[in-house]
Amino acid sequence: MKLNGKVAIVTGASRGIGKAVALRLASEGAAVAVNYRQDDGPAEALVSDIRGLGQQALAFQADISKGEECRSLVAEVLEAFGRIDILVSNAGVEFFGTLEETTAEDFSRVFSVNVGGQLFITQAVAPYLPEGGRIVLTSSVSARLAVFHHTLYPASKAAVSAMALNLAPELGERGITINAIAPGGTATNMARENGKFYTHPALRDLPPEIMLKTKTALQRLAQPEEIASAVAFLVSDDASYITGSTLAVDGGRV
Repeated sequence: MKLNGKVAIVTGASRGIGKAVALRLASEGAAVAVNYRQDDGPAEALVSDIRGLGQQALAFQADISKGEECRSLVAEVLEAFGRIDILVSNAGVEFFGTLEETTAEDFSRVFSVNVGGQLFITQAVAPYLPEGGRIVLTSSVSARLAVFHHTLYPASKAAVSAMALNLAPELGERGITINAIAPGGTATNMARENGKFYTHPALRDLPPEIMLKTKTALQRLAQPEEIASAVAFLVSDDASYITGSTLAVDGGRV
């Protein structure tokens, strides 16, 4: 129960990695504010699961790409729980498209969520974090891979790693750490929908199990719970001297 008595906000928490993170932090003793953007059903189901672990949880609707909604979210969490100790910024959107077909609207959508959203929720939460507060942003292994027709998403995730690095000294003055995780392929709905696009177009008809053997040292996708374990480490006291870093959780991407 390393997080006993602490309150965590997890954005984009109702599915996939975000859901696994929320459950892991609750299992470590944290009360969890479950953020979702649209569909309250999965969020409320997760709240029920967390309460089944004996921890407090509430669902909060907010579009984190909008600064005013980030501020409202933080105010609601403070009213409900009285404090905030941990922020896990997980919400994000994927995008594939050629250079020619990428539009200004595509750029705005991807960067407003993946970069702006992570900046604005950090901005909203940071004033209320105590000394020893923890922030974990979500980058991606994509930031260091060359993939056909995948410019916007990796660019946005590279910006997140730069954000963690450059906010570290500012937040460090108050004893707050900020890091990022960079997941590789993970067994989520997003991976099922987009995984094949991470392969050269000429190889996309190969069986997925063959492609996995060539892409990672561990020759498989991560489970969401394995990504959550890395987050749990970064928000714990065990990671008290780690800040500004991006931790690759990618199974040894090759």
